[in-house]
Amino acid sequence: MTAREQHNGDMRRMGDLDGPVADGEGPGPDFLSLPPRTKKPRQRGVTHVIDRGMPPAHLRSLLDLAGEHIDFVKFGWGTAYVSRHIRAKVVACEQAGVRSCTGGTLLEIAAAQGKVAEFARWAGSLGIDTVEVSEGTIDMPREVKQQLIADLAADFHVVAEVGSKSATAPVDPEVWVGHMLGDLEAGAEFVVAEGRESGTVGLYGPGGEVREPLVEAILGAVPAGRVIFEAPTRSQQSWFINRVGIEVNLGNISPDDILAVETLRRGLRSDTAHLSVPLLASAPPGRRR
Repeated sequence: MTAREQHNGDMRRMGDLDGPVADGEGPGPDFLSLPPRTKKPRQRGVTHVIDRGMPPAHLRSLLDLAGEHIDFVKFGWGTAYVSRHIRAKVVACEQAGVRSCTGGTLLEIAAAQGKVAEFARWAGSLGIDTVEVSEGTIDMPREVKQQLIADLAADFHVVAEVGSKSATAPVDPEVWVGHMLGDLEAGAEFVVAEGRESGTVGLYGPGGEVREPLVEAILGAVPAGRVIFEAPTRSQQSWFINRVGIEVNLGNISPDDILAVETLRRGLRSDTAHLSVPLLASAPPGRRR
């Protein structure tokens, strides 16, 4: 008798073959020794997912599949403003214990048009609990941004993004650090290090390579638990997990990559398997497959 046949026989005897276990529901397996993860709601090791405009049914399905691994769903750019049924998506996030967040570009445009109060009323009426304050698209004086953070923090959780979306913008670690510390002091819960959904600006060079001196400057001055590093590609996600640890905060994660990112965090992918099999850390690269 195979192990599978034995298992099914046991389930039949317990009357549970047609129940949750047979369908793959319920708690996941726990027979492997893996790096431990903090449980939700968490303040470190957060996964910040970008929603480019998925239908509510798709979001509900995603949250059902992987909600325990998601901490924020950001309605990217201005998609929340032009989407139908955005309230339904906010409710789905609430029910899954996931924060819903507006995209920073939307608030930048509202600020440029003098419509921040209208923006806040609209977001509050939808039940959105987190807003992103950024300066990546429209030039915004530092004091204006920090006043926005302070004002909005009275009614929302605030994440403040630092860095430009322009590939030609100068990247000065000292300036980034100063802005991050100022934004946290103004009332931001997290600061987001810009990498864009392309992973080719801000934190990264045009080929997607990590600007390591910038990251080291940030880690040397800003608490790592207060920084969300945008990391849209696998190589970038792996780099941050290996450098900062499995509880690094990662942002701009595609909905299709949520489970893949969690496997990286838990040492269940070759890029980070040394976290669950320590002997691999000293093995030659060709033997780590």
